[in-house]
Amino acid sequence: MDECLEKLRGCLTLSLVQILASPLRHWSARINNICRSQSFRAHAMSTTEGGVMSPKVLMDTGDEPEHLLVLVHGILASPSDWTYVQAELRRRLGRNFLIYASSCNTFTKTFTGIDGAGKRLADEVRLVVKKKESLKKISFLAHSLGGLIARYALGVLYSSDNCNEQYNDAVTSTSANLKPVCSSNVGLIAGLEPVNFITLATPHLGVRGKNQLPFLFGLPILEKLAAPIAPIFVGQTGSQLFLTDGKPTKPPLLLRMASDCDDGKFISALGSFKWRVLYANPPWRSLDGYKHVVDVEYCPPASCEGPHYPLEAAKAKEAAQNAPNTQRTLEYHESMEEEMIRGLQQLGWKKIDVSFHSAFWPFFAHNNIHVKNEFFHNAGVGVIAHVADHIKQQEMQSESTSLITPSL
Repeated sequence: MDECLEKLRGCLTLSLVQILASPLRHWSARINNICRSQSFRAHAMSTTEGGVMSPKVLMDTGDEPEHLLVLVHGILASPSDWTYVQAELRRRLGRNFLIYASSCNTFTKTFTGIDGAGKRLADEVRLVVKKKESLKKISFLAHSLGGLIARYALGVLYSSDNCNEQYNDAVTSTSANLKPVCSSNVGLIAGLEPVNFITLATPHLGVRGKNQLPFLFGLPILEKLAAPIAPIFVGQTGSQLFLTDGKPTKPPLLLRMASDCDDGKFISALGSFKWRVLYANPPWRSLDGYKHVVDVEYCPPASCEGPHYPLEAAKAKEAAQNAPNTQRTLEYHESMEEEMIRGLQQLGWKKIDVSFHSAFWPFFAHNNIHVKNEFFHNAGVGVIAHVADHIKQQEMQSESTSLITPSL
């Protein structure tokens, strides 16, 4: 793997401790409160929550925006986590943007699997597009697990009349049906022109067993059970994050999502966006004007034939499912990471490094990065400013090109 692939790995990996973002006792109590709340079930998809619009009230707005920006929250979260971001993006980007926070996968619905949540998100996006006929472009901004949910939704929403449908199957020893990315990444997402796909601290390569689950306390004897225990606490999503979902002969979902396969044209859908942007957390100094944003780098696409899933991987997956062993599981995850990176690196990515080591509460990094709460997590306001300026710059470039083109 070349130097750029190695740099990309840091932005694609994340621990489940970071994903959960709080001690077990806190989010367990949160689940119980949610389950007792009848009002939550009543208004999750029918009213505004935390100042965020739902599809049913979109028609009440008088604006005619052309660019839909979908915000996708992470695990055990809700649209209210985007309250600050939505207000700030609306202020910075103007009325040409519809800033919409998804509400279809709130709280424990994120436990039902990345694929199930992705299909619900796709249905919700279709409804928003149907309600607002003025929309012409679409972008996504997703936090943590929301980035994986959004990637699955893209595979459902993707359509193309320009892409050559004749693929050569990638070399594989199983029924994986993994395919290389289409050479012509032209297509639409929900019938709209795709522009930006941006993720904040998303575990694109899944998670591993070591130091992943907070309630295992880092004890080796307990961490051997991390993969089989995860589904008990976070459902089907846990199996998918640990790459142990499905039968051994079938590639894990996250590997399939690094390719075009029978489940969807995931990599072609990603490739249809003008920009793919990753925000992650390494320890360096901030860039001028954007506190805690420390580095920006473009990783160009690499020429490769896409991911593989040989018989050896199937055997390793079966062992990880049935006879967990720390070393064996680690080797399986490392091999799958290489293949997922191989698939994702078929596309170019913009990599933005973010560091909260100098923040007042650096241990809130996973929530700081998207300013989950404006008071507790305001260290991330520079990150949101950076996101907004990137989106605005791309919009201005697009408008400039549309004005110049007719005179050429």
